[in-house]
Amino acid sequence: MSKQRIQASVNGEPVEFLAAPTQTLLDALRDELGLTGSKEGCGSGDCGACSVTLDGALVCSCLVLAPEAQGRQIGTVEGLAQGSQLHPLQQQFLEHAALQCGFCTPGFLVSAKALLDRNPDPSETEIRYALAGNLCRCTGYDKIVRAVQDAAAQLRRGAAPAASEIAP
Repeated sequence: MSKQRIQASVNGEPVEFLAAPTQTLLDALRDELGLTGSKEGCGSGDCGACSVTLDGALVCSCLVLAPEAQGRQIGTVEGLAQGSQLHPLQQQFLEHAALQCGFCTPGFLVSAKALLDRNPDPSETEIRYALAGNLCRCTGYDKIVRAVQDAAAQLRRGAAPAASEIAP
């Protein structure tokens, strides 16, 4: 099976890689680009551990074929921090102890960022709905919801880089 040359933008940076027609975006991110934040939990789009954004839309990268990324903008958990400065979502996850093993955390962070990009002041119900596609087996969801609420408030106060300065 011949591989295709894929050119895309990942976290605001141009990338180029080879991908088989049946290779998932998740596998390409991890194996071709070395971006191992996204995890394969279920391989069927049910757990959210592999969540990334594709042209700003939240997707399960285990369900997207790598060739579909041609010419597109991809956002991963690796694009949240700005150098050594954590994104407010990352900082609030730490402060609220909203993670334990960390396997699901990248997917929650990407999903929460996608929510806050389109709704900077979500209600608790809206947060829970937006994160419903992400599963965690270690911790309760209340800490995660509180972390997202506090990050949203912090972002609204302007305590972090503008959303346009953070890679999609």
